[in-house]
Amino acid sequence: MGKTARGKKLWSDLGLVYCAVIWGSTFIVTKGALDAVHPVVMVGIRFAVSAALLLPWALRRPKFTAHLKDGMVLSVFLALLYLTQTVGLVYTSASNSGFITGLFIIFIPVFMFALRGQRPNRLELVSAALAVCGLWLLTGGVKGANTGDALTLIAAAAYSAHLIFTDKYVKRNADTVMLAFHQFWCVSLIAFAIALFKGYPLAVAGVNGWGVILFLAVFPTLTAFYIQMLAQKESEPFKVGIIFTLEPVFAAIFAWTWGGEEFIMVKALGGLLIVSGMLIGEFAKFNFGRAAKKEVLPV
Repeated sequence: MGKTARGKKLWSDLGLVYCAVIWGSTFIVTKGALDAVHPVVMVGIRFAVSAALLLPWALRRPKFTAHLKDGMVLSVFLALLYLTQTVGLVYTSASNSGFITGLFIIFIPVFMFALRGQRPNRLELVSAALAVCGLWLLTGGVKGANTGDALTLIAAAAYSAHLIFTDKYVKRNADTVMLAFHQFWCVSLIAFAIALFKGYPLAVAGVNGWGVILFLAVFPTLTAFYIQMLAQKESEPFKVGIIFTLEPVFAAIFAWTWGGEEFIMVKALGGLLIVSGMLIGEFAKFNFGRAAKKEVLPV
């Protein structure tokens, strides 16, 4: 491998670490701003700003409608992910939300079985068992779980579906700018349609609320999602999966330190089991042959 290729892979890996850190920070940042704006409206404004910032680059592309259909498909999963996750933060802690979102890894083999009849292997079953045990400890079981935990579990499923379909589209050498742009404005449209239908207030109270929305629009949405799609073309699947297991870890660290959430040992143990399940899940699907082809997910 030449120096240029090695350098490209290094920047790709660093980009994925950036994604994990910045996405991990969003849980406590978002939760802290929910008093200033309705969660559904927050999602709508956040993705509208991201789309507006990306518009100048989209207008320079040869075909403005390129990947419109793919972007619309991805936007359904992305909207479901962020709407359920953001509303869920009203009812659950940022650390819980981060760890439960990490359960996306156990939904991937579930979807692969549903879509392709691909049965999970033993390691994937162990991964799922560990993650479920972790979820039980984290939430206190069925009786201890709240509405926010349940909504975030839906977000985790949407996350895995979004990763699977994103992998499918970027492998076709898709224009990542147009793919991201069409996702962003479609998610904003879906969120505002729900807000208007339900009669949610569209106002944002205070400078802090706007500051958080702008942060979310620029860093975890615009830059991180774009970097993710670029990195999925360069990094091996095993490496991508391992780096992404850091997201719930960073979410918990930010929540327990910066966010001032109470550290509860049994919940931390549950989070550890979930992250362990994520790691085993990555080992379960690692394939040296497919890694050499730079495939990200087993699709």
